[in-house]
Amino acid sequence: MAPCVALVGNPNVGKSTLFNALTGLHQHTGNWAGKTVDVAKGAFTWGEETVTVVDLPGTYSLQTSSPEEDITLDYLLHGEAAGVVVVCDATCLERNLILALQVLEVTGSVLVCVNLMDEAKRLGVAVDLSALERRLGVPVLGISAGTGAGMEQLKERMAALARGQWTGEARPAASPMERVHTAQDYARQAVDATPTPGVRRQQRWNRRLTSRGTAIPLMLVLLAGVMWLTVAGANLPSSLLSHGFDWLGQRLDVWMGGWHPQIKAFLLDGVYGVTTWVVSVMLPPMAIFFPLFTLLEDLGYLPRVAFVLDHAFQKARACGKQALTMCMSLGCTACGVTGCRIIDSPRERLAAMLTASLVPCNGKFPTLLALITLFLVGEGGSLVGAAALLGVLLLGVAATLGCTRLLTATVLKGTPSTFVLELPPFRRPRVGQVVVRSLLDRTVFVLARAVVIAAPAGGVIWLLANLTVGDATLLAHITGFLDPLGRLMGLDGVILTAFLLGWPANEIVMPVMLMAYLAQGSLVEWDQLAGVHDLLLEQGWSWSTAVCTLLFALFHWPCSTTCLTIYRESKSVKWTLVAVAVPTLLGVGLCVLVNALGSLLGI
Repeated sequence: MAPCVALVGNPNVGKSTLFNALTGLHQHTGNWAGKTVDVAKGAFTWGEETVTVVDLPGTYSLQTSSPEEDITLDYLLHGEAAGVVVVCDATCLERNLILALQVLEVTGSVLVCVNLMDEAKRLGVAVDLSALERRLGVPVLGISAGTGAGMEQLKERMAALARGQWTGEARPAASPMERVHTAQDYARQAVDATPTPGVRRQQRWNRRLTSRGTAIPLMLVLLAGVMWLTVAGANLPSSLLSHGFDWLGQRLDVWMGGWHPQIKAFLLDGVYGVTTWVVSVMLPPMAIFFPLFTLLEDLGYLPRVAFVLDHAFQKARACGKQALTMCMSLGCTACGVTGCRIIDSPRERLAAMLTASLVPCNGKFPTLLALITLFLVGEGGSLVGAAALLGVLLLGVAATLGCTRLLTATVLKGTPSTFVLELPPFRRPRVGQVVVRSLLDRTVFVLARAVVIAAPAGGVIWLLANLTVGDATLLAHITGFLDPLGRLMGLDGVILTAFLLGWPANEIVMPVMLMAYLAQGSLVEWDQLAGVHDLLLEQGWSWSTAVCTLLFALFHWPCSTTCLTIYRESKSVKWTLVAVAVPTLLGVGLCVLVNALGSLLGI
């Protein structure tokens, strides 16, 4: 077995970036605390030696008050690592040295790696590495993992550490306050900080983005801009993709000319039609939204969003980290549920999982965009559409806070926990890396999952629309059965059936709805159907119907992938059913209320 070296460090010191640079693996590096919650392994070669590298979870301490700290301390005590590399951030060395001192109390086989030296220089921070090495009594090396500066020397030192070339005695254990004073003393002697104009600019922006008077307005303007770019930018590529798939479908139809008509219709109108619909309406918004979202993450803005929303989540007696998982749910609810692992308290983690589906995910955007386009954009343009989409998003945030407070006051009672939220410095986004990472790690991953689900779902939908019982199709029987409940909610049986059939993938709700209205055996694409607004009016739609459908598109049961993820994370059928019931009951209740008000006002 190759000798092993462990990487330890505070969150947001560039440890995962260093791990990727050493091993060539592509582990996601998030610009907020607690992103890395699993242990990752890789290896690099130095000369003829192979060194295994273990990336331990980011942690502020070894006091074992969180899962990250438990994993890190347990591995240092019982793992196979021959040595430990403590990764520190040159821009805030004092806080990082507290963890370094704790590690030195566990083992003397330590190398201190001071990362982000380039950023420290830009901020006017000079680190005397030699002075720090003398005080710590272990080797200290300065690098910049993002640019590769110092990496070869680091590999040489790590290979020597893995060979056991230097070992030392562990330090005597000190009290927490003694460690703090020691770290302050070492930092005072090794660091010379002279604020630069860049630092002062960051301080001014920090005040604007976190103060009560300006933080919320700036956040709304920024989110509105992201939504406008998503709405306005997705139209043309969606249309081009749709035309391209139509052309390809026609070629396939010619190629399959001798096939049995029913089999050909099943494959082309069912499987191919639904799958290409999902790709054409889902890919362009994701390809715009995810890179923009990742740019905000890389810039360092998302931790400030969490800071601004922390007070609101405290009022809901929940953890402020839920703001981060809620942001992740905007891309994919299943990813947001998985991200709840960063919340230490089991009670607060469960509350975050149960409410994760209340903000609109990427799968709901096609239906929301379709309804907004049909009933708002035609009159007010893309700005009105972006404002409406922002309003829908804010309604989801409000529902998340309200339902979280309800849960923590009833079935999930308890005392809110405290947590440390670091506001990292603003960093220039690595645009090329951000685009590649967001397209590969997020867009392609979510799209592939949707396609895998949409293909068989398309076959099922085709069968329901074409198999008859008596004088009506199975789909017609289902819509007729659900019609009374749908009417009570301000919808109808067709709309409700479309949402039920959209459980595998929310992206197919709108096309299923149109297919049922037109009594056709294949999907109809709303953006290519002339007069679709008139069609919906002919089917009895009103403004009240549109609003109710919009509300139910936002608040209804999670998709199949999210339900499975909730079950895997909670290991409980009961809590999975609660996670289904929370948004569904909220959506049904709001729709019934809006329908009653609409009837009362004659809308």
